[in-house]
Amino acid sequence: MIKYYLGILISLLFFDKLLASNVNIQEDIDVSFKCTLEKKIIKNSEYNYKVFLAKDLNAKDLNKFEIKSQRPEILNINGLSSFLSQTLMLNVKIVNKDVILFKAIDNNSNYSESGIIDRKTGELVHEITKNIKSENSEKDITFYSCSKRKNV
Repeated sequence: MIKYYLGILISLLFFDKLLASNVNIQEDIDVSFKCTLEKKIIKNSEYNYKVFLAKDLNAKDLNKFEIKSQRPEILNINGLSSFLSQTLMLNVKIVNKDVILFKAIDNNSNYSESGIIDRKTGELVHEITKNIKSENSEKDITFYSCSKRKNV
């Protein structure tokens, strides 16, 4: 668990410089992953950042999570959520040899989804924030372990 938090902290520090532009596509990729749900952290009116293991959740693994990027600014995310599949919604698009970072915010700035995947380890963190403008915002942070799918 500590490695996840350390990984997120390092990623945030690393991306602090990159987020100034919000778009930094350094590589053309077309990759598909199979991801296994590991755990979810929930913050809402009932839970205050409570951790649930995969066995305690009804959520499913991601059988086909696809990422396609094309320099200088195209990034497509499919299979994680229908919201992220709407490429026009992506505000942050960063792809390099180590990580892929993406974020989308709805038109009302009241809902957002973001994710980061480490291309070497396959660790994926997906965060959903609801009711951003409210004092009672809600968060779901889901952790997956991913492996590349063979082209079939």
